[in-house]
Amino acid sequence: MKIAQIAPLAESVPPKLYGGTERVVSYLTEELVRLGHDVTLFASGDSQTSARLVACSAHALRLDPRVRDPLPHLLVMLERVRARAHEFDVLHFHVEHLHLPLFRPLARKTVSTLHGRVDSPDLAPLYREFHDMPLVSISDAQRRALPGARWVATVHHRRPESVCPFNPAPRGQYLAFLGRVSPEKGIERAIEIARRSGRRLRIAAKIDKVDQAYWKSRVAPLLGDPLVEYVGEVDESTKPAFLGNAIALLFPIDWPEPFGLAMIEAMSCGTPVIAWRNGSVPEIVEHGVTGLVVDSIEQAVAAVDTAARLDRNEVRLYCEERFSAARMARDYLAVYRSLGVKKRELTA
Repeated sequence: MKIAQIAPLAESVPPKLYGGTERVVSYLTEELVRLGHDVTLFASGDSQTSARLVACSAHALRLDPRVRDPLPHLLVMLERVRARAHEFDVLHFHVEHLHLPLFRPLARKTVSTLHGRVDSPDLAPLYREFHDMPLVSISDAQRRALPGARWVATVHHRRPESVCPFNPAPRGQYLAFLGRVSPEKGIERAIEIARRSGRRLRIAAKIDKVDQAYWKSRVAPLLGDPLVEYVGEVDESTKPAFLGNAIALLFPIDWPEPFGLAMIEAMSCGTPVIAWRNGSVPEIVEHGVTGLVVDSIEQAVAAVDTAARLDRNEVRLYCEERFSAARMARDYLAVYRSLGVKKRELTA
């Protein structure tokens, strides 16, 4: 089967540092190639893949100081996809909604995974207009904000078993925060939980330009506490130790999180998750098994000692059963089949 994967250009595939969407695109692409499919990846030129790579920018845009406006680069990529669309059985988009008008005539061979939040009122009329474009949600919770959109499936993010290997005996005696510095990610809540529980907190997070003012005014002043350490962004080589040696991952989000890749990365290490009951969290965290789902600072503080007593073997096993890249690829192949691709083309 000939499949085009169209990735964002903000990060490479896989990303050098932070980048959930690009990381998932990499996992999916590599698994589809492993299964014998003919995959072409449209992504930044510094991407690494066993698929055919079509470089649509020289470097990941976020890390290229020369790039001031990403839109022209994305439009160039979409034109390259359009020019070659006849070569593919399926065009799988991971760029939210930018491509919808251009590819509407090819709706029957496209599928678009929405990786971001979709609860903005501005999006409702857009997806009503493009009701013929097949969409995939990354959690059932994500699609609640757009009940009229053409959802064809929910496919949870998943990861290869080699990513974030199991650590049965963490040595760090700290709580971890992994993600992006922004109000909705709950970094101030994480610091408060660490303070009240008397535990160290290590923060691995990127700071986007749009969040610089929030960082300087609200978060940086809190780093004087000896319990709190900011370690910057972590890459794939340092992330397993960061997550694997933690008592628990704090995921104190204050928004309808569409998925939350950090949760399954932590669980892959055997590290339980303490997360707020928002968005996808109840779909991902098995309360009392892989972590604790909470509704307040007080509950989160009480959950720290409980999380430390959870069976890390059970956490890892649950993650292996539900969140493997092989299962994600099978789920997406079923989506491709639903578009009308012949079954014989899907059995490589």
